[in-house]
Amino acid sequence: MVQLLLAVIYICFISMGLPDSLLGSAWPTMGPLFGVPVSYAGIVSMIISLSTVVSSLLSDRVTRRFGTGPVCAFSVCITAAGVFGFSFSRSFTALCLWAVPYGFGAGSLDAAINNYAAIHYESRHMSWLHSMWGVGAAVGPYIMGRALTSGAGWDSGYRLIGYTQVIMAFILFMSLPLWKKGETKNEAPERRSVKTDRSFGQLIRIPGVREILFCFIFYCAVEQTSGLWGVSYLNLYKGIPAETAAGYGSMFFIGVTAGRMLSGFLLMKLTDRQMIRLGQAVIALGLIILLLPVRSTAALAGLILVGLGCSPVYPCMVKITPGCFGEDLSQTVVGLEGACGYLGSTIMPPFFGWIAERAGIGLMPVFLMLLLSGLFFSHEILLKKVLSSGAADTGTGRD
Repeated sequence: MVQLLLAVIYICFISMGLPDSLLGSAWPTMGPLFGVPVSYAGIVSMIISLSTVVSSLLSDRVTRRFGTGPVCAFSVCITAAGVFGFSFSRSFTALCLWAVPYGFGAGSLDAAINNYAAIHYESRHMSWLHSMWGVGAAVGPYIMGRALTSGAGWDSGYRLIGYTQVIMAFILFMSLPLWKKGETKNEAPERRSVKTDRSFGQLIRIPGVREILFCFIFYCAVEQTSGLWGVSYLNLYKGIPAETAAGYGSMFFIGVTAGRMLSGFLLMKLTDRQMIRLGQAVIALGLIILLLPVRSTAALAGLILVGLGCSPVYPCMVKITPGCFGEDLSQTVVGLEGACGYLGSTIMPPFFGWIAERAGIGLMPVFLMLLLSGLFFSHEILLKKVLSSGAADTGTGRD
């Protein structure tokens, strides 16, 4: 039964990734039809992200009230509604309205399923699960591309993804008995303890909580800034032709996805703490290569190394959360982690764009190195505080 539920969770992670990368691939076609500038994609993306943040913050209360399985199933239904809403939208205003459920479903699903996997499964599965998200994020644009090239239109692409969400919701509803059997005390409403009811102010005073939230802000800022501006850096600063640079850009995301598959095997021997530190070291190496006066192949290697270094950080940070703060509080903290991660990925890439306009895009590796330094010090202070407070487990790679 445990392995069957694990298979469902793997499928669920693929499903989560499918809608996340659709807007970028569809917007060049959608924007002119709605009669709005290309930059308006940022407005839709911002609404989706903010909705996800709100949903992540509410995930603890909702998950404790209804349980992980029902929350995951209903969250996928909400996401499906948003995706179908996109496909039927014929105005920019309608698109913005449907962006709310589009993002809202993702937040609760992400927090609930990440916390469940962190508690019930080994570290290697966390990395492999997150690599499945990458598979979904890569397949989504492919489906949209096929819909566009076949003449079916962007709306058909969204509807196809919507159908996959409906199928996933059906699978999740059918698997509800499996979730109930696997529930632990922190998920069962009738076992909820008073000590889990804490305000945000009380939570951030717990040793290590503030630091782990900063870890997620800095990490997601590194990943999203690299993904958004990497191609422009290679083209505008390194002088690589735009068409070639665009192909190189996809290698960053391939590096993240493939790296998470590799991390799963490394976690059979290494701890989560060691993998987080190793990931940071690989990111630093990639940034140093990007800073060197090199072009083409060497620059590509630097970008790929940044992606590979990013791969273990997020899943390993989620995995250590129950060990750092206990299973009673982990759902709350994981929800905050997701919200902080989305804040980092929403705010920092545009902020660097503002810097690039004024000081030049050549500062990207320096900017990323500063963010990486923030991640490094936050993680080290987290471990120091948690260890000094007597936490039981700060990151074993094997259960």
